[in-house]
Amino acid sequence: MSIDPQDIETHSHESRWFEPSPEFVAKARVRSAEEYEKLYRESLDSPETFWKRETGDLVFRSPWKELVEWKLPHARWFEGATLNASESCLDRHLSTDRKDAPALIWESEPGETRRMTYGELHQKVVELAAALRGLGVKKGDRVAIYMGMVPEVVVAMLAAARIGAPHTVVFGGFAAESLRDRINDCAAKVVLTQDGAYRRGGVVPLKATVDRAVEATPSVEKVVVFRRLGQSVLPIEMKEGRDLDWDALVKQADPEAGAPESVDAEHPLFILYTSGSTGKPKGVLHTTAGYLVGAHVSTKYVFDLRDSDVYWCTADVGWVTGHSYLVYGPLSNGATCLMYEGAPNHPDWGRFWQIIEKHKVTILYTAPTAIRAFIRQGTDWPKKSDLSSLRLLGSVGEPINPEAWVWYHTNIGQGRCPVVDTWWQTETGSILLTTLPGAHKMRPGSTGLPFFGVVPEIVNKAGEPVGREKGGLLILRRPWPSILRTVWGDDERFRKQYFSEIQGAYFTGDGARQDKDGYFHVVGRIDDVLNVSGHRIGTAEIESALVSHPSVAEAAAVGRPDELKGQALVVFVTLKPNNEPNEAMKKALTEHVAQEIGKFARPDAVRFAESLPKTRSGKIMRRLLKDVAAGRESTGDTSTLEDYSVIARLREED
Repeated sequence: MSIDPQDIETHSHESRWFEPSPEFVAKARVRSAEEYEKLYRESLDSPETFWKRETGDLVFRSPWKELVEWKLPHARWFEGATLNASESCLDRHLSTDRKDAPALIWESEPGETRRMTYGELHQKVVELAAALRGLGVKKGDRVAIYMGMVPEVVVAMLAAARIGAPHTVVFGGFAAESLRDRINDCAAKVVLTQDGAYRRGGVVPLKATVDRAVEATPSVEKVVVFRRLGQSVLPIEMKEGRDLDWDALVKQADPEAGAPESVDAEHPLFILYTSGSTGKPKGVLHTTAGYLVGAHVSTKYVFDLRDSDVYWCTADVGWVTGHSYLVYGPLSNGATCLMYEGAPNHPDWGRFWQIIEKHKVTILYTAPTAIRAFIRQGTDWPKKSDLSSLRLLGSVGEPINPEAWVWYHTNIGQGRCPVVDTWWQTETGSILLTTLPGAHKMRPGSTGLPFFGVVPEIVNKAGEPVGREKGGLLILRRPWPSILRTVWGDDERFRKQYFSEIQGAYFTGDGARQDKDGYFHVVGRIDDVLNVSGHRIGTAEIESALVSHPSVAEAAAVGRPDELKGQALVVFVTLKPNNEPNEAMKKALTEHVAQEIGKFARPDAVRFAESLPKTRSGKIMRRLLKDVAAGRESTGDTSTLEDYSVIARLREED
């Protein structure tokens, strides 16, 4: 590590508190800070009692004998227990009134709607599980899933889990080379895919990408293809002996062969590859009991989930948010989950709000990047739809700047919906920092307090606590149920990346501070901390300052090599409508940053952009902006870039 985390400057651009309404509190699972503190202390001081009670509605075929074993860096949870994740997500609901309740409500980009009850989802999962067994997939074999946002992708995940075959879901925006590398890393035996998907009115040819990928994947024996579009919309080639039609395959399967496989608590449930790496793919391994418990309990409390809710997590299942908070967490709680196939701005920027009105969504969980994009379009779009069904809002994926938080709370939640700002990672498996919506007041810009069983701390490089209101490294002192178990096939990489920086603790890679009230403020990745005139400051702080200017919709801050200063600060800014990108605006924004943070943080260059380069999941690709700022070509993976023309236009302006 090349920085001193104690030098991270942290600035609060928002000091207001927001209280949950008395109406919300009256019905909440946890209704006060005192109730939260009692449960939190129990989770640390009497963990056996806490986790036994909180997992009582999950299906364990045999109980655990030992709660947790922590031999650094490896944790093992619920030793001795056996279970099957699909039973907790599906079978357990069949003897209740949830059997006929919608498990999934699907909205396609063209506007089709499908509803699938828990009983129907269970049947489809059993059929596909039987079909996979018929193909020779056994407990422990890996199954790769490369699909769009259709109900069948959930069927695929749960069917693999049902037979004890760890799945690896690869985001449908990855190129053939990235898909190939992930398949080869885990030696997947079968690939589940679909002919294509809709995206912004166009067609994404998923099967064609799989065809190119499996040319160099010797482990793949079969490719199973779901016909989402049909041959008339997207003709596809089926390779004889390798490719199989999904519907024909499940019709031939014997449903008796779809019985759930009993697995040990530590049996691998899935491998999920983190995005953005230019080297060997890093497969984060999560195991069955610990991961399921983390997703299940956090979903129940963080989203204050009820049977009457229509819950919408907007994340793609190719990312961990889709795994934890669209599939395993909500379904294990018997939730009704909305899935949307398309883009948030197709055919226009009102699509999200129209979907909320149409399906009476009560809980919305989305990303700050999406919120800032909506801000840029103004408030007219959400005003066109009835959002009165909403009762809770959530934020996920990166720190949300206070201005975006307030806009979200005011214009989407209409001032009545608590906002849960959640911090967690692919590696953590479930939410670790947040406020509980009925228990805590909310501070925009702060992710809040530790979830049950979580012990975070802010330390310096020596691992010493830095105290409140001081920046440092965010670490976790104790294992939690859904902690990653290793990096698939590379345990040394696991040890080095997560447990070598601070002895005896998990290092998150993030910088943070804890304010005087105990709330955590995550600054962002330590790698994204810049040295500005001798001060260390996270790029998230600079971006938050820029977005607080009334003319700015979005901003990204990056460092550029500088012979004199070591690093120069370059900011890319997208303005709100009716604002001119001129020299006067550059000066105004530069002075605004100086006023918000300090003169030392003045940007060396302000560059205006119609839009910023983003992945299809909505994250700004700052790595590419660093290349543009430095005037060099990009050599990393760009397969998830939503719009290649954005980078081309920025380069033209150089």
